[in-house]
Amino acid sequence: MKLLKVAAAVLNQTPFDWAGNKLRIVDAIAEARQQGATMLCLPELCITGYGCEDAFHSPGLQATALDVLQEILPATRGMIVSLGLPLEFQHSLFNVACLAVDGQIAGLVAKRYLAGDGIHYEPRWFKPWPAGQRAEVSIGDRTYPLGDISFQIGGVKIGFEICEDAWVASRRGSESVLHGVDIILNPSASHFAFGKHAVRQRFVLEGSRAFGVSYVYSNLLGNESGRIIYDGGALIASGGQLRAAGPRFSFADYVVTSAQIDIYETRLQRSRSGSFQPSFRADESTVDVPFEFPALDPAVEPQAATWESSPHLKEEEFARAISLALFDYLRKSRSHGFVVSISGGADSAAVSCLVALAVAFGVKELSLAGFLAKLGYLRRVQSAGTEREIVGQLLSCVYQSTENSGPVTLNAARGVATAIGAEFLQFDVDRLAKEYVQMVSAAVGRPLTWEQDDLALQNIQARVRSPGVWMLANLRGALLLSTSNRSEAAVGYATMDGDTSGGLSPIAGIDKAFLRHWLRWLERHGPQGVGPIPALAAVNDQAPTAELRPSSQKQTDEQDLMPYDLLDAVERAAIRDKLMPLEVLLRMRSQFPQHTLMKLGGWVERFFRLWCRNQWKRERYAPSFHVDDENLDPKTWCRFPILSGGFERELAELREYVKKQSGE
Repeated sequence: MKLLKVAAAVLNQTPFDWAGNKLRIVDAIAEARQQGATMLCLPELCITGYGCEDAFHSPGLQATALDVLQEILPATRGMIVSLGLPLEFQHSLFNVACLAVDGQIAGLVAKRYLAGDGIHYEPRWFKPWPAGQRAEVSIGDRTYPLGDISFQIGGVKIGFEICEDAWVASRRGSESVLHGVDIILNPSASHFAFGKHAVRQRFVLEGSRAFGVSYVYSNLLGNESGRIIYDGGALIASGGQLRAAGPRFSFADYVVTSAQIDIYETRLQRSRSGSFQPSFRADESTVDVPFEFPALDPAVEPQAATWESSPHLKEEEFARAISLALFDYLRKSRSHGFVVSISGGADSAAVSCLVALAVAFGVKELSLAGFLAKLGYLRRVQSAGTEREIVGQLLSCVYQSTENSGPVTLNAARGVATAIGAEFLQFDVDRLAKEYVQMVSAAVGRPLTWEQDDLALQNIQARVRSPGVWMLANLRGALLLSTSNRSEAAVGYATMDGDTSGGLSPIAGIDKAFLRHWLRWLERHGPQGVGPIPALAAVNDQAPTAELRPSSQKQTDEQDLMPYDLLDAVERAAIRDKLMPLEVLLRMRSQFPQHTLMKLGGWVERFFRLWCRNQWKRERYAPSFHVDDENLDPKTWCRFPILSGGFERELAELREYVKKQSGE
């Protein structure tokens, strides 16, 4: 029996926050030491932060990262610690993991496979390290091994898979295990998306089983740099068994997860495996470092049950991911709260509730004092004695009425704001809207009418709601939160400089159908440990409406567009799956047989026309959070030309098909 205590830390880092990043790294090392661990894996690029983007090319940033590395080294005495940073070598930049052993650099492993799809742009900044290559790099007045290397430390062999290295078919670990690696460290910066944590668990468990090793996986945590959410979720597995799993969506600066492993156990597993064929060729890629591991006693470390086992996992993940992202965005931007233009509808209610949930989750995990300490710059909340009082200090909800607003939405808006403890204000913007209408009517020499000027008369009501809430946000030093969702972004069903106004758009990455489902869940169940918000019934009982036309017209969103479940299905088929209009129609005909072919054809054509016409709106949306791999954000995920031919040829084919099938 050869027992080791290993650990993985998740860190809430910020690009270029040298002092803060260093402090969290050093504190995590100290916590791992306190837990009895001698080996610690920290996340990818944890010294600089993962989201530095084009600033990675700055020689000054690269030099500072090396300086901070040297400053951290003394904290690693008596331990083995993996630290991530960018490293320039022979006029190329590499994403490396530096292995520090007992206060000294043992060597640096360079990432072989770079993430260059979706929201990741690593090939823009880094070069992939060539397989099997080893070099020497000078840092200060010493040289260190660099490249595709492993480490023999105190009789234990350590290898690396750096994030994407484990996601590809030809996993790096499959090679290193042939040379007798006992432990694989995986420092990662793996963004949150629904269902992705289960994939990570599979490759960690399967890697530990198939390779016959212990596997230590670390990740970033929180809203690091604006759009991407990291869920943390450290994992430690050995021989196909999960030994420890860290919490996800923590509000802490760092979380250290540790477990005891038996090196001889995984070696025995390999020796018994008929499929394991070791390599005996000369191996020049191993770095030998003396180290004395402390003696340990066998122990069983119980794992506590968490919300991860909830049957409403997606609803829980959404609540926790966006809440954590909002909290981090608030404190990292040094903002003094949030302002929401609350309409009484689903979107603004969801955004408001997510702010309240951020307070609930944070206080539950950190305690009231701990939560307020993380907002130490915000003096006016420090006297709050309850969660409700914190929400009241942080969140202002503003209902802005025109003559087309009704008592149902007013009461729903007030009810939600009151239930969560937010400040509730009312602005009457009807006079402003009418003054604009009168001014333009006089200028063009005719009255504006709903029959002739419907869109303009709707949009002016949405736009006059913007200046007042912006002014309130300025007065409070607060973030104005936009309330547009992804379904509206797809078809441009939003008024630019109106309901899209804001510095942050927290739900622009989620579809309306799920959002409405989530609100019903929040009304009746709510997150584990927090509970429901029954006041949402007044919102959920309504049909979504922009409430911009006269009440006699009984305007609803789905009448203006199409049924939301169909809209979301068309969007996935057209944008995610890249199907052409006729292909989308055929899929919808199968999925929605309750609608006639004529209606489906009209809705599919409407989607494509609105999609092409409104790319400029998506380009102007406030930053949004990435929550799944169906995002429409053109800056991080879904690129599309602002000007295009608009699928005219393909839509003509669709119309011809509908005409023939309908017997016309």
